Amino acid sequence: MESRSYEPEKTAKDVSLHELKDRLAEFAQVRGWEQYHSPRNLLLALVGEVGELSEIFQWKGEVERGLPNWSAAEREHLEEELSDVLLYLVRLADVCELDLGHAALSKIVKNANKYPVAASARALP
Repeated sequence: MESRSYEPEKTAKDVSLHELKDRLAEFAQVRGWEQYHSPRNLLLALVGEVGELSEIFQWKGEVERGLPNWSAAEREHLEEELSDVLLYLVRLADVCELDLGHAALSKIVKNANKYPVAASARALP
């Protein structure tokens, strides 16, 4: 089986969850890692990555939107940890045979019904 390049494309494009799912499945398959990718193991790895993400913010206090005071190295580290969380989440959903994109859109609809606009607007200071 010929494996594709894992270098990101140089031009900006939207990446679908489906593309991420397929690339992660191939990545695991060619390395023989599928045997370790049980839902439990993937969840524990995801929790570890969320911990690493939390550690970045642990002592920063409130952070401004857009991270204007962060260095390029800090921003890159944040991108890497966010990516780790996303990739484990996508892989977990795939191994559980769930459509994460559809589930997320359904959850937005449920939240819209649970938190209608009029009620939300009144709750703001």
